[in-house]
Amino acid sequence: MHFIFELKARNETLFYFGLICLFASAIFLILTQTSQVKVFQVNAFYKPFKFAFSTFLFTWAMAWFCFYLPNFNVKIFNWVVIVLLGFEIAYIAIQASKGQLSHYNMSSSFYAAMYSLMAFAASAVTIYTAYVGILFFKYDFPTLPMHYVWAIRLSIFIFVIFSFQGFAMGSRLNHSVGAINDNSNIFILGWSKTVGDLRIAHFIGMHALQLLPFLSYYVFKSNKATFIVAILYFLLAGLTLYQALKGKPLFQSKMVKEKSIELGQ
Repeated sequence: MHFIFELKARNETLFYFGLICLFASAIFLILTQTSQVKVFQVNAFYKPFKFAFSTFLFTWAMAWFCFYLPNFNVKIFNWVVIVLLGFEIAYIAIQASKGQLSHYNMSSSFYAAMYSLMAFAASAVTIYTAYVGILFFKYDFPTLPMHYVWAIRLSIFIFVIFSFQGFAMGSRLNHSVGAINDNSNIFILGWSKTVGDLRIAHFIGMHALQLLPFLSYYVFKSNKATFIVAILYFLLAGLTLYQALKGKPLFQSKMVKEKSIELGQ
């Protein structure tokens, strides 16, 4: 509860926007169990759920971090995040309700334009976040533990790299390598069990933003451990990207393994 009250005091605007995203994600998750609408063989509402929940995590993390920056115009940052990411979630949800694609949809000039607008929104927020990361390198923070400061710096760096890795999917109009937008029943994530899936590295890299600072502050508590874990985390995300580009799934189903053995692969 202390964290909740502190976060609200630090950035009330992003605090409430994050709550709205969390509430929306809960609604979308319920809809995955009540709606029969599907896109790419999975319930259509899993996608807006994942985007809303991910935005909730991003929003609260950045609300927490930006508080440390001196002379930073946080109001502009807040509204860029709210308008652009809010637009993305709303459009993805609308398309899901109709059983239509939001991403990769080039079926008409309107849908192509909306897809481009989503790419612009994600890119603009990522670039702004990169600017925040540069400010963390620019300033000193004498009141904060250095291992924690380095964790914030490195987590933003990894986030930006693997956020832009999304263009590897956007340019292909496909998140799979070896199939067309394959999905499997790996919990809510839906990562492919049969072919390479570019979403895995995207997911791992972007959530460094929450994981690394948390672990550094509460567990590692040293510069050396923070650097080592950040490097290992970056390599993990990079290896999953390499594996996906080779067309190999992260987790292969038993049936697929047996078929591969039969074929001598």
